[in-house]
Amino acid sequence: MEESLYDEFGNYIGPDLRSSDEDASSSSESEEEAPSDVEDERSDGSDDRLGRDVDALALQDAHLEDENAIVLHEDKKYYPDASEVFGDAETLVMEEDAQAIETPIIEPVKVKTFSVLERKVPQTTYSTQFLTSLMDHPQLIRHVAVVGSLHHGKTLFTDLLVQQTHVDKWDPAVERRYTDTRKDEQERKVSIKSAPVSLVLPSSRGKHYLVNLLDCPGHVNFSDESTAALQVADGAALVVDAVEGVTMTTERLVKAALKANVALVLVVNKVDRLIIELKLPPADAYFKLLHTIEEVNALVDANTPADREKQRLSPELGNVCFASGQHGWSFTLESFAQLYAETHPEVPASALAPRLWGDRYFNPQTRTFTKKPPYPGALRSFIQFILEPLYKMYSKVLNGDPKELSTSLRAMGLRLRKEELNLNPRPLLKLVLGKFFGNSATGFVDLVVRHVPSPLETAKTKLESVYTGSPSPEMSVVRGILSCDSKAPLMVNIVKLYSSPDGTTFSAFGRVYSGEVYENKDVKVLGEAYSAEDDEDMCTKTIEGVCIAQGRYKIQVNRIPAGNWVLLEGVDASITKSATITDADEDLLQDEEVGIFRPIHIGFGTTAVMKLAVEPLNPAELPKMLEGLRKISKSYPLVRTKVEESGEHVILCTGELAADCILHDLRRMYSEIEIKVADPVVAFCETVAETSSVQCFAETPNRKNKLTMISEPLDVGLAQDIESGAINLDQMGQKDVARFFQSKYKWDLLAARSLWAFGPESNGPNVLLDDTLATEVNKTSLGLIKDSIVQGFQWSCREGPLSDEPIRNTKFKILDATIASEPIHRGGGQVIPTARRVAYSAFLTATPRMLEPMYALEIQ
Repeated sequence: MEESLYDEFGNYIGPDLRSSDEDASSSSESEEEAPSDVEDERSDGSDDRLGRDVDALALQDAHLEDENAIVLHEDKKYYPDASEVFGDAETLVMEEDAQAIETPIIEPVKVKTFSVLERKVPQTTYSTQFLTSLMDHPQLIRHVAVVGSLHHGKTLFTDLLVQQTHVDKWDPAVERRYTDTRKDEQERKVSIKSAPVSLVLPSSRGKHYLVNLLDCPGHVNFSDESTAALQVADGAALVVDAVEGVTMTTERLVKAALKANVALVLVVNKVDRLIIELKLPPADAYFKLLHTIEEVNALVDANTPADREKQRLSPELGNVCFASGQHGWSFTLESFAQLYAETHPEVPASALAPRLWGDRYFNPQTRTFTKKPPYPGALRSFIQFILEPLYKMYSKVLNGDPKELSTSLRAMGLRLRKEELNLNPRPLLKLVLGKFFGNSATGFVDLVVRHVPSPLETAKTKLESVYTGSPSPEMSVVRGILSCDSKAPLMVNIVKLYSSPDGTTFSAFGRVYSGEVYENKDVKVLGEAYSAEDDEDMCTKTIEGVCIAQGRYKIQVNRIPAGNWVLLEGVDASITKSATITDADEDLLQDEEVGIFRPIHIGFGTTAVMKLAVEPLNPAELPKMLEGLRKISKSYPLVRTKVEESGEHVILCTGELAADCILHDLRRMYSEIEIKVADPVVAFCETVAETSSVQCFAETPNRKNKLTMISEPLDVGLAQDIESGAINLDQMGQKDVARFFQSKYKWDLLAARSLWAFGPESNGPNVLLDDTLATEVNKTSLGLIKDSIVQGFQWSCREGPLSDEPIRNTKFKILDATIASEPIHRGGGQVIPTARRVAYSAFLTATPRMLEPMYALEIQ
């Protein structure tokens, strides 16, 4: 072994490289001494070979150096670095953990969903093509809002209708609550949002109709949802619990339906409670049902306007339906008579149905119906032919003997499998009664078709009640609305915004009154403050999607013509509560002065009086909270958000449940941050107790205009009439307004004709009167600044002088006015703030008071 090849530790180091270099240099020198003729022969390509030899030699040397290098144990490298493996990734060596321990290093992908959705579109008894084809026939369409008090069974009754359209049978032991599409609705078992669903349902004659239902919440905190639904509906199905009867909420809903001028039909629900819970005899159950119907009729009679024909609800007339949503059945007198007609063809159902209600008795000897009992103890026909068979069905099922039940069902031509006969009582009742009544939806469909008008029939009524523009038939927009013309200019009334399942975007729900909507169509979105004179609240949008709402899913379609409900995507950015959508045609807006549909807040029967001050736990997350508040205001029609002078962000809502739902959405759905909430307080109003002690005046900043005003308490009951719509300056002429005040409040003719405006809105509980004399004030000049004075008056009513709260029950009178002759000196910038200041002065000199809201509670 040569010692020169190893070091002192015995490691192999190889031969000395310098000797190799010397050998290489000596060989090169010998080559240089070779004859020149050899060089000439090798001159071609010698440079290339030399370069390759040098590169190879350098690589060999580097390899030998790596192999022969001394590497310590701690410097040995067994695995490649991350930068060598992942060349495109940035690698950092951190000495301190910069993330919180609860924050994962790599966060998982979050898919937010706050809705209960169908995993796949359910198979229905009709095709989507058939549904869309019915949309082109307005006479075959019905728009119905399902309204009623809390826990009166609206959602379960809607389930009954939805189930009839699904091919797959539902589990009778499970309450689907199909239109409760939010997860918190399913958990609370309370409807929070209204839910539209479009169904193709057959009548008793086999003719199919497109029935659009809007299931509305019954809780009093969400009455705004019912108000918005009634604006786009043609009829209201009032659902009343047979046991609880008429409640305070029922009374409010009847008033709202009559105010919206929609047809009213009655659904007496939960009839099963009379049998199972109260255990009433059939005769007593009849009187309880009769009493409930008469209670509703008394409400309708008391609240129907004097200029409108009073509507009566009665099973004889066919506008009352009896149902049990929990047990899956419903019927009208005619649909029940049809069951008898199937076994007795000689008895027509149309002739039998009117004889099954009221003081009608069946004489078995003469086989005729009489109005007097044929013998002592005779039962009324409704008890004998409807209630007693129904009671027997319940008793057979609840008896618990499967054999006896099977024998009874076979006698009626009904059969159940053995495992079905052993079900629990509730699902067994639902299964048996469902088979007994068959398609329970046909009776309700007949009721809706006969007593709820089609969009074509209600076009004129809707034009008068919800359209604020000129009703002249010379305008193409008006002609299109009256005829439900799909080729006319587009007019859509948006009344509700529904958030997406993840809470990031909104879909706009409304009704197409004329024209048609389709995807990628450019439209004009007109806000609630839009007018022909001030078009600032207007923007152009492109429709990104056109859908049909179906509760837990929606159907994407190409177009939706006039007379239908629609769900639009991509137009929600500029909509706060409600809006009007029309064609993006500048000539249409300029030439015809298109008006907007009435904002939904005008029809609200209640006010948001509960205040919550909120702020983010982390101040840096304030922008997230502001974005969440903006979405809250869009999602809840009656909720208002504002910033106080102190900088507090305040939410105004209607009650405790509404506040709980709003905070849930704000924290989890819309902003995903922690929110601090102050103790809730109520919103106050300001008013006066006496007439102003002095005449107050204010001058404009340029000293060229002067207004004099006083204030005094408003007449008792006038504020309620204004808010309820009994008096409306936009829809009533000056003579009608004067006649109203003269007859009801004994105003003199001069005062009745000098009414200028209500405040702070067009239905606000404050009045502005022009009490000046023509001999003292130039009426022409005063009329030129009327709009500016009204704006200042409404501004003062919106933010009172005591605590920036709204003014209520106050009458303001203009006593004198000095107006500059030059228009430049009497502009809005001069007059509006002056009108506000003089209204404040008149208010403060009239013994101002604070009004606290009163909470009305009904205990049953």
